[in-house]
Amino acid sequence: MPCVILGGVELRHLEYFVAVADERSFTRAAARLHVVQSAVSAAVSALERELGTTLFARSAQRVALTGPGEALLPKARAALDAAQAARDAVLEAGTQLRGTVTVGCLTGVGGIDFAGLLGAYHAANPGVRLLLRAATWDGSAGLARSLGAGEIDVAFLGVGGRPFPHLRTRELLRIPQVLVVPAAHELAGRGEVTLAEVAGEPFIDYPLGYANRTANDRAFGAAGLERMIAMEVTDVTVAADFAAHGLGVTILPVRAVPDSPRCVPLRVTDQSLEWSLHVATAKHRHVSAATAALIDMVDPYVDAGPARTPSRAG
Repeated sequence: MPCVILGGVELRHLEYFVAVADERSFTRAAARLHVVQSAVSAAVSALERELGTTLFARSAQRVALTGPGEALLPKARAALDAAQAARDAVLEAGTQLRGTVTVGCLTGVGGIDFAGLLGAYHAANPGVRLLLRAATWDGSAGLARSLGAGEIDVAFLGVGGRPFPHLRTRELLRIPQVLVVPAAHELAGRGEVTLAEVAGEPFIDYPLGYANRTANDRAFGAAGLERMIAMEVTDVTVAADFAAHGLGVTILPVRAVPDSPRCVPLRVTDQSLEWSLHVATAKHRHVSAATAALIDMVDPYVDAGPARTPSRAG
């Protein structure tokens, strides 16, 4: 980033400050920025001198934002967004996009050729650096928070009910789900069930914040039923395996049901278990030309067909 001055503060210093805030480490921030650690430390120290305050509490074990650092972070992101918007206005007249796009995703998303999308984007835009951030324990809700905080630029996330109000979202495909029981279960030969018939079963489900879990909880709530979550997992392949070994029943996307004699999918007839996959950006943040170009390329890589391919929870 050029050494631009805003009210005595260099944009580069803000960029380095945001990187340290995101990574909670000067070492990881330096690796992300492709500079030596001493340059990051010097930039942050210069920013602290300019502002007359300490932005990070530093120790051998951790780096944490101070109160002033927390207050500066959203302003720093906004300044960097504004600078990026200005660069985009110039670059749009050129022939090649540049910059960085940080993408948040659900690991192993079924229904999207995600590797194909990113590979094609990289081939078309070699001047853009792609960074990938996978959802962890808090799933789609965590990706939504990261978008709002400016930690990522675009996310592929699940929506199990009302869309996140602070995001711009576009639905890519719907994810129908079925109940899956062990092959030895007394309901295995039924083909279809109601939620009331399985509400007393131990469930293998996903953590709160995952679109799958939200859709499942909404369905049981709409039916006026309570259930017991015996186990929480973040991977539908693990949920299927646990169900196959008799540890409980689970709800899986249709395309994620394993082709195995050890477990049986059953259609739920009284409530919808469907959720949807969206591409999302934050409403309050500028969408860079590089990010917009990635979003524009998504549709050909979406496969809404019923093929069974392994997928993680969302």
